[in-house]
Formats: sequence, structure tokens, C-alpha cells
Amino acid sequence: MLRLGLPVAAVVVVVDQITKLWILGAIDPGTGVIVTGFFNLVLTFNPGISFSLFQSPTWGRWVFSVLAIIIAIGLIVWMRRAETRWLALALGGVIGGALGNTADRIIHGAVVDFLDFHVAGYHWPAFNAADSAIVVGVVMILAEGLIFRSRKTADGDDHK
Repeated sequence: MLRLGLPVAAVVVVVDQITKLWILGAIDPGTGVIVTGFFNLVLTFNPGISFSLFQSPTWGRWVFSVLAIIIAIGLIVWMRRAETRWLALALGGVIGGALGNTADRIIHGAVVDFLDFHVAGYHWPAFNAADSAIVVGVVMILAEGLIFRSRKTADGDDHK
């Protein structure tokens, strides 16, 4: 399954870094471009983790980078043991997203975020392609475990 999942991870990293390079050259930090009535492009830097939690410019950059690399290694081990293509694809997305954001932490000291969705004045925290790949990958992993596995067990195909 590594032959399926690792290329997915690589594509996620490449797409993520290309879109971030583009936004870094197109928009000044703290400014934005209104695209639609519910979507803007902005340039923000997140030194923390999801939703800007645990922001620490002094130690966070390296601690979060090391943790993400350790998690990616663990996910690669899991991918080696994956029994379905679905799970390999999902793990590849999560790994690629983690490594894309880790590259930002190492290069910029914080994660580059730029996608800003909003409704009725409420803005979802800005995010990026790596974050999107992580979310989609986690949803796929949950679907694999909760939906597909439970169907297989209900059909009597899996008696572990």
C-alpha cells in the first residue's frame, strides 16, 4: 500500500507548497482579497496548531515539527499494514498534510494559511491545502473504521 499512499502524500505536499508560494507572492500579510460573498483569500501565519491553539513562537515551531514528523512516521508504518486502498489513500493525505505544514514551520516559523470562509460575519479560521488534506484523510479513516468495517463484520466476512 506504500506505492499508493506515499505518492498521494507527495502530491499533497507539492500542491500545498505551490499554493502557499503563490499566496505569499500575491497577498501581503494581514490583507485579503474578496473572492465571493462567503470566501476570501487572506495571508495569515499560524505559529500554533489547529485553530491557532498553543501558540508559542519560541518553542512551538520545533516541538510541533518534531511531533508531526513522528506522527507521519507512525502513519507510514500503519500504511504498510493497511489492507485497503481507501485507507492507504487516506493515510497518504494525512501524511502529506502534516509534512506540508511542517515544511512551513521550518521555513517560515509558522504555518501559512490563506483560505477564509465566512457566513453572516462569522469567519472559520483560515486554513490551507495541507489542512484540507488532513481533514479529508481523517474523515476517510473514520469512514473506513466505522462504516466499511462494520458492514464487513455485519456480513460475516470479518471475525477478528
